[in-house]
Amino acid sequence: MHTIINTLKSNARRTATAPAQMPVRTPHYDCIEESDALKVIVFVPGVDSSGVEITRRGPDLTVTARKSHYVRVNWQALHLEKAQRDYQLRLRLGNGLDYDALNAELLDGRLTLSLPKKAAVVESNRRVA
Repeated sequence: MHTIINTLKSNARRTATAPAQMPVRTPHYDCIEESDALKVIVFVPGVDSSGVEITRRGPDLTVTARKSHYVRVNWQALHLEKAQRDYQLRLRLGNGLDYDALNAELLDGRLTLSLPKKAAVVESNRRVA
């Protein structure tokens, strides 16, 4: 019986690949619109204040909350990888908010973001009401 064995081709040109990122999960959140501000409450249990990163790109706000990962002495694989994933929330909030005056507070796994509205938006809301 004949057997065909394909030889492995040597790939002389190897491309550098980006390091694999850990998968993230979208946290639960709630938006509350007030007359002069927008409050966003993000639930991120197991995250310290040093693990929170808030970035803005145009009208988009990205909140990344990284858990502190540690390996136990008696570590065994128990499929806890999904429970230990970091959080990432992407919201398109628009251009009517003053992102430079953002106020953030983390207390007991609850990240509260307060984004004041721009002065022109607040005045137009008062005229309509």
